[in-house]
Amino acid sequence: MDDGRKKLAGRIQGDIPLVKRPFALMAEEAGLAENEVLATIRHWQEAGTLRKFGAVLRHGRAGFRENAMVVWAVPPHRREEIGRIFASRPEVSHCYERTPAFEERYVLYTMIHGREKTVGEIVSDLSRRADVREYRILETVREFKKTSMRYFP
Repeated sequence: MDDGRKKLAGRIQGDIPLVKRPFALMAEEAGLAENEVLATIRHWQEAGTLRKFGAVLRHGRAGFRENAMVVWAVPPHRREEIGRIFASRPEVSHCYERTPAFEERYVLYTMIHGREKTVGEIVSDLSRRADVREYRILETVREFKKTSMRYFP
């Protein structure tokens, strides 16, 4: 890996600049062209070198009052349907199926963020809309880490 790509690898491990063209700025910092940065990131993703490229939301700073992981007991024949209902809601940032089931019955997971409504109100609404009555709310009590592993300085 050349020096420019090493700099790029180090840069994309941190915060993406909040500017109109963040990849152009990163390209300038790494001594590369913007199209090289985009092609390199795409190549790393396709090759499996870069598994995930995503945002880390600092909920409190974004105005959310409370957050909770909610686990749902959903029968196999309704998981996709209910997953789509949950995922369509703006208060839900994550919605995924996990096996094996938590406590042998909870397989659908949602991360819910309350801003105007409480998590309890949002969960009640989701429960009613999807006709799912068995769930557990796992409240965020304390946040330990909001950073990812750094492989390049």
